Amino acid sequence: MKKHVTDRPRSTGTARLRAFVRQDREAGPHPSIASLHKRPQSRDESRRAVEYARIMRGHSA
Repeated sequence: MKKHVTDRPRSTGTARLRAFVRQDREAGPHPSIASLHKRPQSRDESRRAVEYARIMRGHSA
């Protein structure tokens, strides 16, 4: 007597996990990335130029 079509062991593949992870990844940016984008831009570019000029003149802190 042959087995029925549905009498097969369940595969333990990772297809469900892969699909879940893909959906989670496509849902939106990671919370840490979102928090980095919300941070204020506190870099003062003019201050950086002043420090480079000071170093080029040979003065140390």
